[in-house]
Amino acid sequence: MHPIISIRDLSKTYESGFQALKSVNLDIYKGEIFALLGPNGAGKTTLISIICGLVNPSTGTVTAGGHDIMRDYRAAREQIGLVPQEITTDAFESVWANVNYSRGLFGKPKNHDFVEKVLRDLSLWDKKDSKIMTLSGGMKRRLLIAKALAHEPDILFLDEPTAGVDVELRHDMWRLIRGLAETGVTIILTTHYIVEAEQMAERVGVINHGEIILVEGKAELMRKLGKKQLTLELHAELTAVPDGLADFDLELAGEGRKLVYTYDTQKERTGITRLLAELNAQQIRFRDLSTSESSLEEIFVSLVKRDA
Repeated sequence: MHPIISIRDLSKTYESGFQALKSVNLDIYKGEIFALLGPNGAGKTTLISIICGLVNPSTGTVTAGGHDIMRDYRAAREQIGLVPQEITTDAFESVWANVNYSRGLFGKPKNHDFVEKVLRDLSLWDKKDSKIMTLSGGMKRRLLIAKALAHEPDILFLDEPTAGVDVELRHDMWRLIRGLAETGVTIILTTHYIVEAEQMAERVGVINHGEIILVEGKAELMRKLGKKQLTLELHAELTAVPDGLADFDLELAGEGRKLVYTYDTQKERTGITRLLAELNAQQIRFRDLSTSESSLEEIFVSLVKRDA
């Protein structure tokens, strides 16, 4: 499959000497939802800014929709819609005028039917004549998406799209983003809400210290790096893990009423059968058991710590 965004050996060093990006290589494909995760200062914003033509790279190449962002800037930029984290709009303009103006900036002919559809899809149609200053924070966030979609881009960057919005609106926006992807729009999402990436993304890229440390399908990432835990609720309280169970990765929890066994799903044998047999041999009885697995957030934290 041919990538819609292709990044090769991309680096950025600012005049201060700070190197924000270090030889980044990344391909993103048409119609996918790609989550870019990283701690503050990792290089996410610099990477997005370069792709969107807001910052010049020091070295390397980027193409968007087959157009080089430096040599063919206008054609590349027409492929891209950007929803920034900061809400900066003309407070005294109407919603309708603001979205149509954004479309005109890219040289697109007037298309009132298309703009109406965008506003209706974003539940903004009844606010079309309202001044932006009268909108709620959630409505302003929707307006930013409408402005980014006004020129019909194939690629949409969403920088912290649900920051500061309530849970109900966040779920509405997740549905909207999925709907856009289903129409073939490529979504690149940066977020601090890792549950958002877990809910939305098909692939995940992790950036730290200006370097891409991992790119993986979400399901495969959780399969390869996730850990599973078996929690046993005991009949009788233990004060310590018995010596006979020292070979197992066990943790005492719940004030001695629970044993937690962490195991690797990638190994041929999990060790659970052997553990249960050993518990029986030592006459340690349990009333219930349950299993859980790592969240994407736990995997992300462990990756960043490992790269620190």
